[in-house]
Formats: sequence, C-alpha cells, structure tokens
Amino acid sequence: MNARATWTWLIVAASLLAFILINHRYASPRSQAGPARLLPQLRADAVTSLQVRPPGTNQLEIHAQRVEGAWQLTEPVHYPAQGIKIAQLLAYLEKLTPATTITAAEIRARPTAEEEFGLTSLQAASLILSQPDYRVQLLLGARTAPGDQVFIQIVGQEGAFVVDAELLNLVPRAAAEWRDTSILALKPGAYNLITVTNGAKVFELELDAATGLWRLVRPFPARANQARIRESVEVLQALQVQSFVSDDPAADLEPFGLQSPPLQIAFRQGTNLVAALQFGASPTNQPGLVFGRRLGAPTIFTVLTDPLTAWRASFNEFRDPHLVALTDPVDAVEVRSETPFSLEQQEGDQWRVLPAGFRADPDLVRELLGTLSGLQIAQFVKDVVTEPDLPAYGLAAPLRQFVLKTSVTNAAGLKTNVVLADLHFGVSTNQTDRVYVRRTDESFVYAITTADFLRLPAAPWQLRERRLWDFQVTNVASVVIRQDGRTRKILHRGAHDWSLAPGSQGVINDLAIEETVRALARASAAVWVACGEEYRARYGFTTNSHQITLELKTGATATIEFGGEAPSQYQYAAVTLDGQLWICEFPWLLYRDIVSYLSVPPGF
Repeated sequence: MNARATWTWLIVAASLLAFILINHRYASPRSQAGPARLLPQLRADAVTSLQVRPPGTNQLEIHAQRVEGAWQLTEPVHYPAQGIKIAQLLAYLEKLTPATTITAAEIRARPTAEEEFGLTSLQAASLILSQPDYRVQLLLGARTAPGDQVFIQIVGQEGAFVVDAELLNLVPRAAAEWRDTSILALKPGAYNLITVTNGAKVFELELDAATGLWRLVRPFPARANQARIRESVEVLQALQVQSFVSDDPAADLEPFGLQSPPLQIAFRQGTNLVAALQFGASPTNQPGLVFGRRLGAPTIFTVLTDPLTAWRASFNEFRDPHLVALTDPVDAVEVRSETPFSLEQQEGDQWRVLPAGFRADPDLVRELLGTLSGLQIAQFVKDVVTEPDLPAYGLAAPLRQFVLKTSVTNAAGLKTNVVLADLHFGVSTNQTDRVYVRRTDESFVYAITTADFLRLPAAPWQLRERRLWDFQVTNVASVVIRQDGRTRKILHRGAHDWSLAPGSQGVINDLAIEETVRALARASAAVWVACGEEYRARYGFTTNSHQITLELKTGATATIEFGGEAPSQYQYAAVTLDGQLWICEFPWLLYRDIVSYLSVPPGF
C-alpha cells in the first residue's frame, strides 16, 4: 500500500470515529434537559396550518390547512386530508420533550456540527406549524448512531436537541400519506335522495320526512328495503382508496371507463347535489379493482370492486322483501276462504273465532300474525297490474284472503276498525312452487313460496285453543278404558289411591295412574288436523280404537280416542268438543304413558 492510500484510509477512519463519538455523546440523556416541553406554546387544537418539506431537492412541499374543523391538503394537491394522522402528529409535538439538549456553544465548537447532525437545508426535513398566536419551524435531522433518536432544531433558536425517533414515523414523506382514503363521508341527514345510474337503468330512493323511511320513487313508487339501503351506504362509507391514479383535471376519462361510467351513485338534499361517485373500468390485469372518482373533482383513484356489487344489482334488490310490515297492533283478522271466519281479540291475550264462537289458541294467533308479518317475497312478478291481468294469477277470485285490522278511537270516543293490510292469494296452473299474492293498496303482483302459503290457516278449526279440557285430577271419579272390544274401569278413591272396579282385573300402579290422569286432565293438542266425523277413517280410527273416558264427579265425561300414527310420529287423537269431533296430533310422551298405564292388558 502506498503512502497516499494510507493517508486516505486514516482520514476516513478518523471521520468515522468522530461521527460515532458525536452520536454516542448525544444519544445519552443529559440531566440538564429536564421534563420541560420542547414547544411550550404549541396547542394541538389551535394549529391552523402545517407545511412539511421532506429532505431532498426533488420533494414537493406538503401543505395542510384546517377548514371549518376539517383538515384539507392544499399543496401539492387540493384534497381532503386524514385528520386523524395530522392530529396524532400535533398531539405528539405538543407533549414532546427532548432527551438531550445541545447548546449553541457546543455547536459553535464544531464547525461541521450541522452536517454531522443532518440539519442543513438539503439534509433536514422542515416542519412549519402555525396557530393564531404562534408560528414555529422545526428541522428534523439525522438519526443518532443507535437509530432510536433523531436530531432536531427550532429555527431561530440557538442550539439543537435530541428526541425520540418515533417522531419521524408521524411526519409524511409524500402527500399521499396524508390524503384521505375514504371516498364518501356523509353525515346522517345530509341527504334525502339517492339516484343510482346502473348502465342505462336508473332508480331513485327518497327518504320520507314524515316516517323516516326510504321509498323507491323511480321507476315507480314502492316500499323499500331499509336494511339494504343502510348497509349499502355503509359499504360506500367504509370503502377505501387503494391507489391515487391521477389529479390532472384535463385527464382523458375514456381509458378509465369514466367518460360514460357504468355505475354512478348520487346523493342529494332536495335538488342540491351533495356528492356523486362514478365507477368505471378495471385496471389491466386487476379485475379486483375498479377506477373511480368523485363527480366534479379531478382525482381518479382505484377501489375494490366487490363492495360495489350491491349497487350494481337490480332496483328490485332495494325493494322491501316483506309482503307486509305490521307496526300497529292487530286486533281483528278476517279470513275469506272456502270456510270464511274471523278472529277477534277479546280482553288481554284472548281471541275468539267467529262465527263458531270458540276460543282461539293465543299461541296459534301469535304464530299466524308472525307468519304474515314475516312472509318473504320470493319473486316480483308484475309491477303494474290491472283488473284484466288478475285471472292469470288466480287473483280475480282469490283462493284465500286475509284482512288485518286495528281499532282506532275517533274524536267522539268511538272505536272504528282500520284496515292495515288486505292480502289476496291466488294460484297458477303452471307454477306449482309459487303462490301469487297482491296487496289491495298496491298495483303489484308478488309470489311467495308454496311452503310459506301452506303455513297459513284455511279453516277456523286450525286455530282452536289446543287445551282439550280444564279440570283437576281431584275431580276425576273414575277412568273407563275401552280397547279391542275389552273394557276396564279404574276407580279414584283419593289422592294416589286407585282401585279396579268390580269385574275389572289385573294389577295397577296407583302413583303412575295418578300422574298419567293428571297430565291427561290438562292435555293439549300438538296441532289440529281435522274437524268432523267424516275424517275418522282417514286418520286410523276404528270401532276397536283405544278409548279413554274420564268420568267426573260432576257427572260430566271427557273422552279421548286414539287412531293411527302421524308422519310426525305423534299419535292421532280425537275428542268431541261442542258437539263436533276434533282430530289432532297428540304428544308422544304422554301417549306412551297412557299405553303403559291406561290400557286393557291382553287376556283380560
């Protein structure tokens, strides 16, 4: 190695050693720093503007300004800023305390200190903060040797400081880091009209000020799906820019599919446009993204395309999928079918079936109202229906009709019935899995599934109270059992005291008989299946069917007869109520006990 090379290496080594010693010196906290804040006059909530100049000659300055409480980028582009990121930086600076203070004398003692600390105009990042009564400029220099701290200087003040390098993570290196990536930020109540242009098709949703509910108003008035609208708007509110493509106001929109965008969503307050979003084509080889922009703004960006699927759907997807929504209490139901009947609410939860006059089962009534309220539209069949159209859907003479009413007290104190919904159900010969339905207050024909339709009662007996009898086991004097032409009678002598009547043979279990008769005395049908003597044979009843008669101390009797097994594995049972034969599915567990303890044993 020659002498010149040796000297070169010595100079490099000396410089490196000096840099290491300097960084080591200023990387360690000094006692004189204390807990004092670096910027005691700075108030984060009072700052009105920021200017950031990243290090390097080719970097564009970043300007942000607080306008009416919201942060906006003004340089190098006009665009909403991410206020939360700016707030984080300001909060950090407001509380910032130096780990080490470097005095002016220490800096003057080292002519190359500014270069070594990275605080020259070319090396340092500049940060200017302004508030009405205070303005300060900071220079952010190089990291100390360990890398966890950074040199900083307040312009106009002598000396420098060493602070935590976390500050560098909060200072943007490019404007894109502070740009707001949301594409829509609308406050509730800021709009009352949504217009969706989906290719050549347009539909419009309007918020009803009186009800607070959205309605479809274009292409025709109709009830709207409140949840679908709310969720779809929330999707737009949550959608984030994936990349900023262009800010050129003169940019050609055609390559982005934005000249005649296939999807536009506009929000208005009355006739005033609040915001409008346009979405075009997908970038090459990126089908998961789509170009977009705000109408009237130069910026073109990309967003994920999947969240926009809901807005690309047919307007029918924004219609209310429920056939009827019951918000008012229903206290009367008229059912017009082959056997017309009505339900009327009595006191409390008691309902009566008219004109038969028997009590309705409150659970079955609640189930009926719940079924009607929960009916889902399976198909929007026809949007404008006139009288000549009705026969094609079996609606000229409906198969079944449900009229739901509520009571309203007028000014004179008299109660009158108000129709909440009038539903007509019809059938078609060419579509077996659908039942057509219309509301008399609308001009549409809908379709529901046949399965849903079959859940609706067609006859009054289907809604009868399911409780078979209402007496206590203490009122039972005896039990007469008839089975396969044989008879057995059991006498009730007292609590848990039963005996065979003269002529009856076998062995009995007092406790088991007591509990079985107790359960039978308060038994309920699982479901009614038919009413009338003509149905005996259909459900497996014969002259030798298993029959039990409870003879009461009052002289009255209660008889139940068991037939065949239902597809549900329940047993068919028949009772006579109000002079008519009623057939039901009987609870299986109770029937099992009856077979065990209230039967005639073979051979007796």
